[in-house]
Amino acid sequence: MTLLEDKYRKEIMPALKSELKLSSTMEVPKIEKVVLSVSTGEAVKNPKLLNNVADELTTIAGQKAVITKARKAIANFKLREGMPLGATVTLRKDHAWAFLERLIHFSIPRVRDFRGLPSKGFDGRGNYNMGLKEQIVFPEINYDRVDKVRGMNITICTSAKTDEQGRALLEALGVPFRK
Repeated sequence: MTLLEDKYRKEIMPALKSELKLSSTMEVPKIEKVVLSVSTGEAVKNPKLLNNVADELTTIAGQKAVITKARKAIANFKLREGMPLGATVTLRKDHAWAFLERLIHFSIPRVRDFRGLPSKGFDGRGNYNMGLKEQIVFPEINYDRVDKVRGMNITICTSAKTDEQGRALLEALGVPFRK
């Protein structure tokens, strides 16, 4: 159990229960999964590039990345159905908690000119989406071995019913939102 998960169970969960006026501890929102994904258009011309992307994502997540393929053909992008386009990793339970702890305490503070995460990343059901412009903010990535700086999408899925509950959970965990 990570320090963040321990803090959630002992301090945050009871505080959220009273703050959100919930009757049961089972109603308190919790982290269900964290999804990391990278997509690159350069993979259409050079599919071997995805091996580097998947390796970097595997290093960041600590779990093997899966290469994703195009669902539809788009002629303007010279894209056929089934062509490899990106990589994704889904983290659950201990892996998700460990990644969130590293993200909140080590990676987000390394972002240049950081002023907080935007609040508009919620989807209406309590899940939060955020984008990073460069993968080098993660301390696991060796800057000398990076062939190109790429961005990534991070989705934090919660059991919250509303955006307010999801935001309350993430703020309690220490995610820095803009004021």
